[in-house]
Parts: sequence; structure tokens; C-alpha cells
Amino acid sequence: MTEKTIISDPLIKKKSHSKKKKEDEKILILTEIKNPIWVSVSETAKLGGVNSRTIRRAIQNNNITYKIVKNRYQTDLKSALHYLHSNKKLRNKLYQNGIGQYIENWQK
Repeated sequence: MTEKTIISDPLIKKKSHSKKKKEDEKILILTEIKNPIWVSVSETAKLGGVNSRTIRRAIQNNNITYKIVKNRYQTDLKSALHYLHSNKKLRNKLYQNGIGQYIENWQK
């Protein structure tokens, strides 16, 4: 049993034009999680309230950190949540259809 791991981290590559976003981005990059949560594409889609094709498209565009374990994609929950907060349409789906319907206030 071999485990093939490919990790892509889009958070380091992103550039922002506003000062506030740059500060937030620095915090996200510097905040290192000791034990990241890795979930499958279908689980990520269910948690986000979106279709699994949306998550696969984000992986293809390197918008979500992922690794491959036994020929299956595993996505980092932190980067998936950042991606789902990246635009208004995805954020609304997260809040209305995904895990956001159980969380009253999101921390920033």
C-alpha cells in the first residue's frame, strides 16, 4: 500500500490589491494548522452546499489545497472554506445549503 501525495497550496500564490486583504492573507498564510482536516471531494461539496463538480473545478484551477491518496482527491477543509468564501454566489450556497445553516456567526 503506497500513498501518493501531491499537495498544492493556492493560498501562498494569491495576490491581493487592497491593503486590508493583504493583511488578512498574511494572517492566513502565517497561521499554520498542526493537524489539517482532509476530506473527500463529495464531503467537501456537501459541507459547502455545492456540486462536487464545483469542487473538482476549483482543484483543477488550484484554488483548493489538495492531495491524492489512493487515486482519490482529498481537499484541505481550510482552503475549501476560503474558496467558498471567495465570491458571493458560493458564500450564499455555503450559508444556505451547506454547513453555514448550522453556524450562526462566522469568525473572521
